[in-house]
Amino acid sequence: MNKYESLYIITPELDEEATKAVVEKFADIVKKNGGEVEKVDEWGKRRLAYPIDYKTEGYYVLMLFAGESALPSELERNFKNDESIMRYVVIRKDA
Repeated sequence: MNKYESLYIITPELDEEATKAVVEKFADIVKKNGGEVEKVDEWGKRRLAYPIDYKTEGYYVLMLFAGESALPSELERNFKNDESIMRYVVIRKDA
């Protein structure tokens, strides 16, 4: 299994409960596709470097996980389809 890290930004308008649900949703996607979540680090609300859709803040989440090579593309597909995700990136870490 390869190791990956994913950083995604959740829209700041969501309340705390909805934000936690989004974080859990993406951790569950990794688990359901045969991966294992090593760590979920919630950085909280931070100022964006530049406005995205007229928003100047976002809720940052860093997730470290391991999985097969098809898992990142499935995760990215789900990031694209979720309207609460402003930006995302998935990177394979070297061994």
